[in-house]
Amino acid sequence: MEKQPQGGIRRVTTTQDKAGLAIVEHDDECELLDVTPEHATFAVVWSSDKSPADNADPRDGAKQPVWSGQLHNPEGSVLRFVDFPPHCKSPMHKTQSLDYGIVMWGEIELHLDGGEKRTLKQSEVIVQRGTNHLWANTTDKWTRVAFVLLGAK
Repeated sequence: MEKQPQGGIRRVTTTQDKAGLAIVEHDDECELLDVTPEHATFAVVWSSDKSPADNADPRDGAKQPVWSGQLHNPEGSVLRFVDFPPHCKSPMHKTQSLDYGIVMWGEIELHLDGGEKRTLKQSEVIVQRGTNHLWANTTDKWTRVAFVLLGAK
C-alpha cells in the first residue's frame, strides 16, 4: 500500500489585538487523528458551536469538541480534512448538516443508500444535503477531501 502523503495541514488563523488591528493568532499544523482500522485520518481545522459565529470568542476552534462526538455541530460549523487510504470505505452514515466536500487530491466514490454512485476527482465538489451515504477510495493511492459541515434543518 502507498504511504500516506507527507505533510500535514497548516492553518493560519487571524484575530484582532486590543487596538483592533489584525494579527495572526495561530500558525501551526493540525493534528491528524487516526480514526479507522484502515488508518483514515481526520484533522479538524476549525469548528464553531453557533451561527453566526462569534469572531471575538477566544477559544481555539480546532480544540473545541464537535457536538456530542458527532461529525457536525447542529448550530455551527466544522472544517475537517479527511485522508482516505487506498481501498478504504467509510460506514454508511448521515449527518443533519449541509456538507461541502472538495477533493484535494486523488479520487473518491460517493455511494448513496438508493444505489447510486458517483466518482469525484481532484478539484471536484460534492454538496451533501443530509442524505445517507458512504465514501470509498477504490484506488491504490491516498485521497484527501476537505469537508465544510454546516448545521441544517
